[in-house]
Amino acid sequence: MRFSSGLISGKLVDRFGERAVLGFGLFMVSFFTLLTALAQSYGQLLTFRTLGGLGSSMFSVSAGSLLMRSVSDEYRGRAQSLYNGGFLVGGVAGPAVGGILSSFSLRAPFFVYSVTLAMAGTTALVFLSEKRLGNKADIPTNLIGQTTLKQAFKLRPYQIALALAFINNWVLFGLRSSILPLFVTEELGSTATVAGIGLTISALIQGLFLLKAGKFSDEKGRKAALILGGSYVLFGVLMLSFTTSPLWYFIAMALFGLGGAYVGTAPGSVVGDIINGRGGQVIGAWQMAGDAGMIVGPILVGFLTDNYSYQTAFLVSAVISAIAILLSVLLPETRSSHLDNGLIIDKNKQEL
Repeated sequence: MRFSSGLISGKLVDRFGERAVLGFGLFMVSFFTLLTALAQSYGQLLTFRTLGGLGSSMFSVSAGSLLMRSVSDEYRGRAQSLYNGGFLVGGVAGPAVGGILSSFSLRAPFFVYSVTLAMAGTTALVFLSEKRLGNKADIPTNLIGQTTLKQAFKLRPYQIALALAFINNWVLFGLRSSILPLFVTEELGSTATVAGIGLTISALIQGLFLLKAGKFSDEKGRKAALILGGSYVLFGVLMLSFTTSPLWYFIAMALFGLGGAYVGTAPGSVVGDIINGRGGQVIGAWQMAGDAGMIVGPILVGFLTDNYSYQTAFLVSAVISAIAILLSVLLPETRSSHLDNGLIIDKNKQEL
């Protein structure tokens, strides 16, 4: 649902502004999460979670748009790193808290999640107000300008950012969260605890290097950050292809985390760099590309594993990672503060 509604959410952001869509999207997920907690059948569960996906799309697109629009390109990488860090901390803490709550009731985590989402929605609507910020968060689009999807698709950096979002989410999320635990238990003959330790190492390393990666992107360039991060990810995937012990698995996961800190930050900064004014649908399409990678990645690597081997799935993912590095090499630099001429829509050399 998140994938299919990305452009709709972007259109809403362009029409009503980030703050309204952000708050409404959070309250929408909160409401349907509450209904999920009260679901009496699998059909109801599926329906409520699906409808919550629309709110999730509205939240993520509007939050991304507000972040990219409010931060200059000199600090955009660091801002993106902090933003991603928030999701990383939540992704680690959420299952831990949910696991404790589920020992009391499997419905309890949904009730708590609904309450925290409502708190987040209130924060968006109240604390992003003009009275508290001293300036408007929801400036009308006709006053700040707009980058349309048609304009963005003409820019080579945006085209590459879409491809990188797809590839990086395939490898970093699809591969890591689908077959890796099975690889540890079935191929290495180890335990689920060892698999969990490896995923924890990856998350910790990524969290520790996020700010450094954002600063590197701001100072050395998006291109340099993507090439460096992509190289770490490629080495991690290749190491998995020939791993025979848990120790090598841990090292590979550390490389995944290190590379993820760089490649998880820079593509979003590229998109922010090329947007003039508001660009809800531009951001929506970029997030859809990432969601597509998270959908396609697990299915494809699962198919390759079932029909061939884990090593085949890893090697194919390594080839895809190598393509990401090649695209990063072809990426024109987009930081306007470090260029003689800014990336201006229809007045730049990046248009195809």
